[in-house]
Amino acid sequence: MRKARINMHAIPAGILEEQEPGKLYRFTYLQDYVGPAVSLTMPSGTREYSFAIFPPFFDGLLPEGQQLEGLLRYRKIDRSDLFAQLMAVGNDLVGAVTVEEIEP
Repeated sequence: MRKARINMHAIPAGILEEQEPGKLYRFTYLQDYVGPAVSLTMPSGTREYSFAIFPPFFDGLLPEGQQLEGLLRYRKIDRSDLFAQLMAVGNDLVGAVTVEEIEP
């Protein structure tokens, strides 16, 4: 199971877990997090969110077009491995959210 720390304005906000590759994901806000929601689709009032596909909010942070092609080629990432793509670009995202892989 791969995991990533999701930061909001450089403050740890939650954990994204890939429970089953391509099929099951979970985002959980940290118990002590009191900042703004990571996404309007995931208000912080609810502590845990489950997804049967890669979470749409995080999918929207991924590169497209030539940037995606370059990333896949340079990092040797499978096109369907959205979690690995997010880890590869997680520290260079537009906006307040950053993503850091949590080593097993």
